[in-house]
Amino acid sequence: MNQKNKLVPIGQGAKKAGVSRQSLQYYLMVGLLEPTEITSTGRRLFDEKSIERVRLIKKLNDSGYPLRAIRELFLEGRTDLKGSKK
Repeated sequence: MNQKNKLVPIGQGAKKAGVSRQSLQYYLMVGLLEPTEITSTGRRLFDEKSIERVRLIKKLNDSGYPLRAIRELFLEGRTDLKGSKK
């Protein structure tokens, strides 16, 4: 299976991550997430790493972090899905 087959559109990505489509769109709008690829027709596609990032955003937000603070953590490079912090 090649990389193209692993990309999913926004609706499927939201479902896999456990958030609403609107939440995922909001995360995109405020700069918490970027699509893995945008097709020539404007479809935003996401890979598993992006979906994991959405899960992390949801988990941090559910535990009390405001989205602004989560964005700052990402900008500072203080979050890594593999657990190492450098």
